[in-house]
Amino acid sequence: MSVQPPIRRITAPEIRARKGGEPIVTLTAYHAHTAAIADDLVELLLVGDSLGNVMYGMETTVPVTLDMMIIQGQAVVRGSKRALVVIDMPFGSYEGSPAEAFKNAVRVLKETGAGAVKVEGGVRTAETIRFLTERGVPVMGHIGLTPQSVLTLGGFKAQGRDEKEWDGILKDAKAVDEAGAFSIVIEAVAEPLAAKITGLVQAPTIGIGASAACDGQILVMEDMLGLNERVPKFVKKYGSLKDHIRGAIEGYAAEVRERNFPAPEHTYSMRKAAE
Repeated sequence: MSVQPPIRRITAPEIRARKGGEPIVTLTAYHAHTAAIADDLVELLLVGDSLGNVMYGMETTVPVTLDMMIIQGQAVVRGSKRALVVIDMPFGSYEGSPAEAFKNAVRVLKETGAGAVKVEGGVRTAETIRFLTERGVPVMGHIGLTPQSVLTLGGFKAQGRDEKEWDGILKDAKAVDEAGAFSIVIEAVAEPLAAKITGLVQAPTIGIGASAACDGQILVMEDMLGLNERVPKFVKKYGSLKDHIRGAIEGYAAEVRERNFPAPEHTYSMRKAAE
């Protein structure tokens, strides 16, 4: 009788080793059930602070708290077995000092069981990324459009579409790479610049609105499943679950109003008295 070996999680060093190899498939996840569905199809599940938009209807990710990230991170870890789970450090949880960032990152890893955290920013957060990685915390970087900085960026705007912007973004990429990030998300960056960054850095790049030349890609799961009406230009909808969900609810509502649900097969009858 053969015994199936236990499923082993993908690790941050294994993702880093994928540089230049088979593209790394990444999706966001916020729930145990969606994590379980995607687990064997992707290499990496990101518990993104985009949960503020997707789950809570927030206009930006700025109000998202560390506690919110931890509770959803716990759900995703429970629902998955194979994929590396990475959890976003929300706004305000790492900017104060490297020591504060370390304290919060350790809490995230201990309380969720995730394998890494993600930190937005380039040159300004490189010192923090280095501090974390030197102390055993795997860090995914995030450059280009950084949603937590939307208030200073003046909105969700693509980056690097003018060549005069390239120098700052290239410096951000190099700083994050040299600080020890095991991978780098490049968001909403002009295609030629994203391809150039991918060729320059040692860490694999994960594109979102960037370039097919990146070492991997990520999308918000609810966006690509067609659950959200308004999505960025870079999103391709691979499904239309909103229509299916609405259709199912319409059918349920109609049967309830017609008193056709629950039917006898959905109810419990009395036990027959013992003779």
